[in-house]
Amino acid sequence: MIEIERKFLVTSEAFKKEAFAQNRIAQGYLSSVPERTVRVRIKGDKGFLTIKGASNETGLSRFEWEKEIPVDQATELLKLCEKGVIDKTRFEVKTGKHVFEVDEFYGENEGLIVAEIELKSETETFESPNWLGKEVTNDSRYYNSCLSKNPYGNWR
Repeated sequence: MIEIERKFLVTSEAFKKEAFAQNRIAQGYLSSVPERTVRVRIKGDKGFLTIKGASNETGLSRFEWEKEIPVDQATELLKLCEKGVIDKTRFEVKTGKHVFEVDEFYGENEGLIVAEIELKSETETFESPNWLGKEVTNDSRYYNSCLSKNPYGNWR
C-alpha cells in the first residue's frame, strides 16, 4: 500500500504516438490537506475513491489506498468535492519494462503535460524516453490536489 512514484514534465507530444491506452479522467478532492488527500475519480466508465498519506522525506513514497466504486456514486461524490475539479486525458506509454502515465490537462491547467512512473523501490532505475523533461517529483505545485486549488494557468 506504499506508492513509489517519480514525476516529470513532458517536452513534446511524441508520447501520443507511443501510447497503448488513453482515458479521459475527471477528479476532485474531498480533502486536499497534505497529511491526507481523499480523491474521487471517474476514469472512463469506472469510479474510484483514493486516500493518500503525506509523502516521505524524499518525496518519492507515500501510503495509498484505492477502491473501485460505482460510477454513479463517484459522480455524486464529485459534487461534494472542493472547488477545482481536474480534467485530463491519461496516456499509458510502455518504455522498457515500465509504463509511464502521461497526463495532458485541460481547463485551467491547459498547457501542462506531466509524466509519472511507479517504481518498486526509490533506487530503481528506468529507461527515459526522449520526451521526458525536468523532474518535478518534489515540487508540490504539480500535485493534482494543488493544481485543483492553484491551476497551472495562474502561474504565468
